[in-house]
Amino acid sequence: MSQVVIRIPTPLRGYTGGAGEVAVEAATVGEALASLGRRHEGVLERVVDARGEPRQFVNIFVGGRNVRALDGMATPLAEGDVLAIIPAVAGGGA
Repeated sequence: MSQVVIRIPTPLRGYTGGAGEVAVEAATVGEALASLGRRHEGVLERVVDARGEPRQFVNIFVGGRNVRALDGMATPLAEGDVLAIIPAVAGGGA
């Protein structure tokens, strides 16, 4: 297991007591998010769907790369990796 940091977006910080980052120990992205969910009730349901996959409008990055382009939730983590949870933002034209 590796010590990694999960960056929490502002809309989800109410579930982490205001923390912008949470350190966890995990070997994969899925394990890291599960650990986050165990420590902070309510946050996991807003990040992953019932199948345990990232919700449609949520992106998860490791080292600047979207896990959807890697091994998804099975993406391995190394010591010191940073996971960033990024909610998709839609905008409209004028």
